Amino acid sequence: MEWIEVFVATSQIGLEPVEGVLYQCGLTGLMIHDEADFAEFLENPNREWDYVADELVEEKEELETGITFFLRDNLYGREQLAQIQGALAAVKASEKELDLGSLELKMKNVQEEDWANNWKKYYKPFRVGKTLVVKPSWEDITPAAGDRILEIDPASTFGTGQHHTTKLVMEALEDIVKPGAKILDLGCGSGILSIASLLFGAEKVTMCDIFENAVKTASENVEKNNFTHEHYTAYCGNIIDDAELRSKLGTGYDVVCANIVADVIIGMSPLFAGFMKPDATLIVSGII
Repeated sequence: MEWIEVFVATSQIGLEPVEGVLYQCGLTGLMIHDEADFAEFLENPNREWDYVADELVEEKEELETGITFFLRDNLYGREQLAQIQGALAAVKASEKELDLGSLELKMKNVQEEDWANNWKKYYKPFRVGKTLVVKPSWEDITPAAGDRILEIDPASTFGTGQHHTTKLVMEALEDIVKPGAKILDLGCGSGILSIASLLFGAEKVTMCDIFENAVKTASENVEKNNFTHEHYTAYCGNIIDDAELRSKLGTGYDVVCANIVADVIIGMSPLFAGFMKPDATLIVSGII
């Protein structure tokens, strides 16, 4: 198994909240780089070493504060990276009073553009639930009778459909979505849950994500599945602190779904009811 080394740049204040986000996204092995630790060691009059090599001092002084972690070099690793990017962006948006640093992700042992394409060799058509078949846009299949074909190109966003939380939500949607339903997809990523809802008979889906690229990708994927603007609306923004966006999303939805990490779901939780009909269904997933 090949591994990709990833570094997220943050501040000293940001180390603890970023560490929490990474644990929420399923990471357990983290290397913490705090430039203050080495400075404190050098200044400590009671340290046990008489001599510290100049080369080590230079190396440590050049280290950026942040956290290093490793992802599998496969489809699941790519999904995890997209999930981490979304979670970090959500934390930065919700914790504006804290200086969390850039939260920039850097790959150490692979070119990001290469990894963005190499994962595709692992992504093959697969079945979800009773009738849904998810396939990447570059694969051809012959559907069986009754199959609903969902074509998806996730680009750099979360939502290939392979992640267990995404499969669970699609299985729930197949049982819950009724013809003519209105669906709200919060944290839409690639748009896969919205497309599944339309295939299950929803009349209209509304998608929202904090990433402009996700909103663009989701819209393209909806249209790739032969649905038009009559069937979907897409917005970019953070519903937690944007009242105007919440107003645009409106209310009266039959189903609201949010496949995000736990901290973001908790932050959104007081808002869900405002989007829903009295007898609506809420589906939340992504909780590790």
